[in-house]
Amino acid sequence: MAAPTTESTGTAAFWADVDRHLVRYGGTFTPEIIASAAGSFVVTEDGRRILDFTSGQMSAILGHSHPEIVATVGRQVGTLDHLFSGMLSRPVVDLARRLAGTLPEPLAKAQLLTTGAEANEAALRMAKLVTGGHEVVAFARSWHGMTQAAAGATYSAGRKGYGPAAPGNIAIPAPNTYRPDFTADDGSLDWRRQLDFAFEMVDAQSTGNLAACLVEPILSSGGVLEPPPGYFAALAHKCRERGMLLILDEAQTGLCRTGTWYAFERDGVVPDILVLSKTLGAGLPLAAVITSAEIEGRAHERGYLFFTTHVSDPLVAAVGNTVLDVLERDRLDERARHLGGLLRAGLDRLALKHEVVGDVRGRGLLVGLELVEDRESKRVSDVLGAAVTRRCLELGLHMNIVQMPGMGGVFRIAPPLTASEDELALGLDILDQAIGDVVSGQSLR
Repeated sequence: MAAPTTESTGTAAFWADVDRHLVRYGGTFTPEIIASAAGSFVVTEDGRRILDFTSGQMSAILGHSHPEIVATVGRQVGTLDHLFSGMLSRPVVDLARRLAGTLPEPLAKAQLLTTGAEANEAALRMAKLVTGGHEVVAFARSWHGMTQAAAGATYSAGRKGYGPAAPGNIAIPAPNTYRPDFTADDGSLDWRRQLDFAFEMVDAQSTGNLAACLVEPILSSGGVLEPPPGYFAALAHKCRERGMLLILDEAQTGLCRTGTWYAFERDGVVPDILVLSKTLGAGLPLAAVITSAEIEGRAHERGYLFFTTHVSDPLVAAVGNTVLDVLERDRLDERARHLGGLLRAGLDRLALKHEVVGDVRGRGLLVGLELVEDRESKRVSDVLGAAVTRRCLELGLHMNIVQMPGMGGVFRIAPPLTASEDELALGLDILDQAIGDVVSGQSLR
């Protein structure tokens, strides 16, 4: 028997170290060792290029290793990377000012943090302090993070086995136009009746201490569910009636991904507090909580306290400024609309070709494709979804699939805003082949 090569020995040792030393933190690890990434592709140690239709963790909106981000990091880390939390630098103040300039009034004051969960913690803490309440309403298919308050408002996964969540968390049904629970005469989702019912249940459960409603404009981990036009205006009215603050979590939808700078623009609604993360750092850990001067003033008067080791770090703030430079200069909101139209048209063609494609939904370059056992029952197929995911990876496409029971057949498709038309076409071709290969090789009954 031939002796193993150094490469195979090294690979075996790598995976042995994974088994021996890494905590498994959710789902399974992709069975590839990634050595580098550039643009729309990640590259394995053995040189295989994999098209990344997830923008990393839905974050690298400018693609991997964007040259201007690389230059900014190199320049900034060599001059000023980290400071005591009470010290300020120009990149931090510049980014706060520039973010306010992209937003409608009265959103004007920003706090820069690291992750979406951390920023949601800060937003909820501020809302509770300002309103004097503690109850938080969120969608039943939500994902806002794994820290305490964010996890309390997360319902799509991770609730069982950890003991009681913080009191005052209330779930409302997510508007799902593909699987409507309240229907109009034509079978479509009657979202107004659903929303009225939801807040009847909120009022029944509330102890009179409602503080905030925390929602995503498009529920990403929940299956790329986009509430219908008019929904958020009605939701904002429900919040105002009860003295609640509306917090919009635009971790994945903010900064041009959906074809506008912010997803809430479609609905003409301005949140009381806006949370940005993922896309703001283009792959680096940067998040922001943005609110009005009035809310910030009331929070400050009441002793608002939320600082972390990396609040207002100049390194990632400089990166955030570069992200804004590229988004503005290259008009990536327009590009996302154009590429999103091409992507959607391609996915619609796949739906016509493959009976297992039950629905295509989303906006801009955040699109969902749902696989089902059959279109009549709309029965989800986690097994089919997992098989297509594996086949895509074998063919050179990484698809971000929601790996939770009941949602394993939903693909979240979010290529970088810098992807080329040819790269989108390549991804669609691979997905087409993967679905065909899986369906022809297995029974769906």
